[in-house]
Order: sequence, then structure tokens, then C-alpha cells
Amino acid sequence: MSTHVSHREVWYTGHVQGVGFRAQVLAIARGFDVTGFVQNLTDGRVYLHAEGAEKELDAFAADILKSLDGHIRNVEERSFAGLRTAQTFTIKR
Repeated sequence: MSTHVSHREVWYTGHVQGVGFRAQVLAIARGFDVTGFVQNLTDGRVYLHAEGAEKELDAFAADILKSLDGHIRNVEERSFAGLRTAQTFTIKR
């Protein structure tokens, strides 16, 4: 596992809390070579921090949008490169 990877931060707005959104993102993550976490925010959004190869992050993000489109109203993203900070993908409480 490389120590220098791409990072993707994503903020999802819509009907994204109380509907199993984080559990579904975790299940989707298992199909990709990504690490990081997904977390509910106090303002009603869901925050995703994913790390891995750029192509893997693109495919992961696309699969989330395809699978959970009915819940998502808006997506805000930020990408950057850096050292890997997570070894697995988890739900952060």
C-alpha cells in the first residue's frame, strides 16, 4: 500500500442522514481499493474522506452518486495529494 496517495474530501447535502447513507457508502467502499471514513456532520450533511489512486477515487465517487442519487441534492468536493492517513475505510461517529 503506497504511503503517498490522492485524497478526496466530499460533502453531501440532501436527505443523507437517518437513511443508512453511511452504511451504504461503507458497503460501496469494500468494492474499491480506498481507505478513509464517512461521517455525519452536525449541520445535516455527510462528510467523506477517501484516499487511494485517483482512478479508484473517481470510480468510488461515481458509484456513490449512482447508488445514492435519490438522497443527494448537492455535492461539494476537494482533492489533494498527500501521505496516507488511514489503513481501512470506516464509519466515524
